[in-house]
Amino acid sequence: IAWLQHAYPLSGQDRMLVKTPISFDTSVWEVFWPLSIGASLVVAKPGGHRDPVYLAETIAAQSVTAVDFVPSMLELFLDEPRAAGCTSLTRVTVGGEALSAQVAHRVADILGVPLHNLYGPTEASVDV
Repeated sequence: IAWLQHAYPLSGQDRMLVKTPISFDTSVWEVFWPLSIGASLVVAKPGGHRDPVYLAETIAAQSVTAVDFVPSMLELFLDEPRAAGCTSLTRVTVGGEALSAQVAHRVADILGVPLHNLYGPTEASVDV
């Protein structure tokens, strides 16, 4: 968490979407990274992480600034026309799967925000 904050600083004004089921390693930093610096959490409904329409509507309605995806779900999210309306986003992180150049370019084209590929878990970490 300290490394994430050093490498990709959040501020107390940020709003992180917490959508990863708690049984997955990424949920740890989705919750505790923002809390460690006084940012807000926006908690998605159970199962909401699988619904691109719900995610786009929630991000827009709740002024979410930071979100994490696995690349395959990011691609589905970008296919949703409402994703373009997520103008509060200031950063997107991905990890856990290979990220294609096409999806990375679509983030720039549709969302216009930095995309940070954190790759995936190793034996000793969540993302590197």
